[in-house]
Amino acid sequence: MSSAEAKGENGTQISKMAKMSGDASTLDGIPPDTLSKVQEHLKCFRLSLEKLQVVSARLRKDMVRGLGKHTHHKAPVKMLPTFVRATPDGTEKGDFLALDLGGTNFRVLHVRVVEEEQKVLKMDSQICAIPKEMMLGTGEQLFDHIAACLSDFLVSQDLKGQTLPLGFTFSFPCEQKEIDKSILIRWTKGFNCSGVEGKDVVKLLKEAIHRRGDYDIGSVAMVNDTVGTMMSCGYKDQSCEIGMIVGTGTNACYMEEMTNVKRVEGREGRMCINTEWGGFGDDGSLKDILTEFDVVVDETSINPGVHTFEKMISGMYLGEIVRLLLVRLTEDELLFKGRASKALLTRGNFETKFISEIEEQDSGLENAQNILTLLGLKWDAVDSRVVRLVCSAVSSRSARLCAAALATIANRIRVNRGLDRLKTTVGVDGTVYRKHPK
Repeated sequence: MSSAEAKGENGTQISKMAKMSGDASTLDGIPPDTLSKVQEHLKCFRLSLEKLQVVSARLRKDMVRGLGKHTHHKAPVKMLPTFVRATPDGTEKGDFLALDLGGTNFRVLHVRVVEEEQKVLKMDSQICAIPKEMMLGTGEQLFDHIAACLSDFLVSQDLKGQTLPLGFTFSFPCEQKEIDKSILIRWTKGFNCSGVEGKDVVKLLKEAIHRRGDYDIGSVAMVNDTVGTMMSCGYKDQSCEIGMIVGTGTNACYMEEMTNVKRVEGREGRMCINTEWGGFGDDGSLKDILTEFDVVVDETSINPGVHTFEKMISGMYLGEIVRLLLVRLTEDELLFKGRASKALLTRGNFETKFISEIEEQDSGLENAQNILTLLGLKWDAVDSRVVRLVCSAVSSRSARLCAAALATIANRIRVNRGLDRLKTTVGVDGTVYRKHPK
């Protein structure tokens, strides 16, 4: 949970957050000539405040296109209505099931909302893995697996026989028709299950449960993970009107004025909009800041040409960007005496979690050396420092782009309400946000 202030159109918030995400790498110990050559390779990852303001202005235009009745179908930033009309007011209570699917694992939870204490108590939870082959198999296999894991959880909690309402967090681009009807637009984050795109995922889940016939669920509220993050944060802090995820993927939502939501009937009040900002740039608008390494990551991904912004920011891709940079520096004999290992040359072998470990303030260099050893590389002290510098450049660009996009949303809310200054809270979640040391 973080607090954000939007002041004026010229991106004061971008400036603040961009500075916060600056390099903290220790440059001591890298010979000046080597450092100069490495920095030349990293120059394309260092975005100036002026460039971030340009990115913000482009996103602002794309958000307007996404909200438009006649322009949304061609907009790269989809701005999807969620049918969530208000944030929590603290009076909610009861027992609920929660299902969170957004990556290679999914979580099943039993939560109890206690009004008197304004607390959401996690009674228990279970994490279930989704095997790689299932991520690329049929939709029926995937939802049968989810239904089976939910059944096991109910048995373990002695909840079989109870019919509890279910909150379903499904963190993929969907066209929400109603609170319990949501059509998958496209798979992202390494998923490509057949027979799901264009279908109602709530219906697919219910059908899988009914095929089992050993339990039932109550009403289903379908939300994106950004919406879930905003709502859970908003239960304790009613000033929270933005949710942001920086994890396997990236996305954000916020409370928009109904007068601007052209695709939904009614003009009173507000509605939460799921921006799907991961698609920003899919029309080529970010071509001027894409590096050659971003292009390779996109071309070798499961969904080329899709989710351009996400591929520059999120955990699914950051490790691979670093790996490609390390290979290039090795080819130019700026790392490892010009000798790469088979592991370094293999796609996907440099995990995003390595970046977080290498950027740890106290143990980062030691972590870097352990990771380089794990990758079968012959390194020296300079190599470990250069690798840390590369990680910092890639993660800092990710942070700056997130800052620019978040500032765009905060400024939109401010302008919508005719305010000179907006004070709001941002609910933030995701593995990159939680695990990166900065």
